[in-house]
This record gives sequence, structure tokens and C-alpha cells, in this order.
Amino acid sequence: MNNFAYTRATDVADAVRLAAEAGAKFVAGGTNLIDLMKEDVVRPSRLIDITHLPLDRVEDTAEGGLRIGALVRNSDLAYHPQVEARYPLLASAILAGASPQLRNMATTGGNLLQRTRCCYFYDTATPCNKREPGSGCPAVAGINRMHAILGASEHCIAVHPSDMCVALAALDARVLATGRAGERSIAFADLHRLPGDRPQIDTTLRPDEIITAVELPPQGFAKNYTYLKIRDRLSYAFALVSIAAALDIAGGTIKQARLALGGVAHKPWRDLDAEARLAGAPATHETFARAADAVLRDARGFGHNDFKIELARRGIVRALTQAANGTPQSQSDKRIR
Repeated sequence: MNNFAYTRATDVADAVRLAAEAGAKFVAGGTNLIDLMKEDVVRPSRLIDITHLPLDRVEDTAEGGLRIGALVRNSDLAYHPQVEARYPLLASAILAGASPQLRNMATTGGNLLQRTRCCYFYDTATPCNKREPGSGCPAVAGINRMHAILGASEHCIAVHPSDMCVALAALDARVLATGRAGERSIAFADLHRLPGDRPQIDTTLRPDEIITAVELPPQGFAKNYTYLKIRDRLSYAFALVSIAAALDIAGGTIKQARLALGGVAHKPWRDLDAEARLAGAPATHETFARAADAVLRDARGFGHNDFKIELARRGIVRALTQAANGTPQSQSDKRIR
């Protein structure tokens, strides 16, 4: 039996104070944390219920962007009029993830903090550096079809599971967090970590910090975008490879580009060099192929997942082509032909 205390936070300051206890965890929708507790992967000493905090609103920012409270449910966010109209890339990514029932429970902040879905991480009968640092990573020489091809280390080759986060990375979002030292704004690219030699640490959040909101900049790429998710089945499956592509095009020339991948690394993978190669270039197949080569220049497979390198290359070209044509990915067809 995993014994734990339960406390309902009254406000953000109360939540931060309670988080100072070793082993305390925040819980909202619980769509990942409760699974981890059932599998005995995590054993929190206290659950801090934050569902009653006033963090469930979507509001305009003074800069012309959008602030999304950490407790906004995924379904509410995907169908929010402002998100559908101004940030359809984000709406598409959310609707490509999980199931309607899970999206109705899952929150924005919780989505950002999902743990990796590696089978070895979830199986307490096997070693795993994320659970027990120094015990080893059996995925490197084991069953690794779903695992990383970019940014991995000998200590961990698991991938970040979120679809929402891939779109947020491409949109250049920022994350607001509050802790005992006050509030800070974190660039989305700096929130999640690559495994390195400390794969047990997924993010740069401090132990006492709570995510309060995500902020989107004014530019939403509402015309030329796509979210392509390639998976084993259309319904409720994690991505083998996913691509968030967003372009600003004028006269057939790319003025600005955003490109982020999911299912390939320990964090949403955004390549600024590839985006720079796209800027100022014609929106052609050749341009997109060069960008794909740039993204995957350091890609490495581990046997079962070698196919993901070519899959990602073809997926990038397809996603950029769809974005350039203004034809977002249909939710009824996720296959690469």
C-alpha cells in the first residue's frame, strides 16, 4: 500500500508552501500521476490538490498574445474560439492526443509535465535510470521501437510523449512558474531537459515551483500550418514521429518558419538552424528536403527504431508541404504514403 497524505491548496502561495515537503506532488487531472502511482513508479508522500486554484482561464495579454491558465482542460483549450481562430496548430495538436475522455480531464500544466512513456520506466521489475539513477538503460539494447533518435544519451533514450508540447515549442510559447523565489517566465525550449547523465530530471522547474500559465506570442501562423502525427493506429496512440510546421509565406517565399518534432527526443525537438535555412527560401520540395536533412543530421537509431529517421525525414517534407499549401493535416489520415 502506498500511503500518502492529501491536502487541498487554497491558493498558489499555499501550494508553493506545501510543495516544500520532500516527496510532495501536485495533482489536478491526474491522468499521468495516478497511473504512475498505480504502477508503483512514484510514491509521493503527499498529494497537493490544486484543482480549486484560479488558474482555469484563457485571457488576452497586453502584448497581443494569449495567456492559458495551467488548469485549463485540454478539451476546453482545443475548442476555445481564440485558439481555434488564432492558434489552430495548437488546437490540432491537442486533438491528435489521447482520447476525448482523457482530454476532458487533462490540464495544460499537467500536459507539460508528463513523464516519458518508456515501457522500462513503467516496469519496476527492470532497471531504469529515470527511476533509479545508475541502474542502467535496458532500452538501449532492448525493445526501442518508440524511442529517441535525437538528443539521447547512454543513460536514457526515452521520448517525451506530449502532442500539445510540440505545438507550443513551434509557437515559441513561454511558461510562467511560481516558487518561493517568486514568479519567473521560462522560454518553452528551456523547460524540458535532454537526458544527459541525469535522465531522472525531466524539466528545469525547481522542486517548489508550480506552473501557473502558458503564454503564446501574437504570431499564431493561422494560415500556413499543420500538425502531422504518425502513429501505429489512428485512435489513442503515442507518436512514432510528429511534426508541427508553421510558415509565414509571401509571394512563394518563406519569410519565417517554425518546425518542431515529437516522438524523437526526450523533449520536443525544435531546430533553429533548420528554421533559418527555410527563411528566405522558396516554398518548394527541395527547400523542405534540405530542412529535413538539417534537422536529422545527427539522428541515430538503436536498432528497432532505425526506421524513424527516414520516417521523420519524409514526415517533415510532407508537413512543410501541407503548411505551404494551406492544407492542414486531416485527423482522418495520419499515414505516410
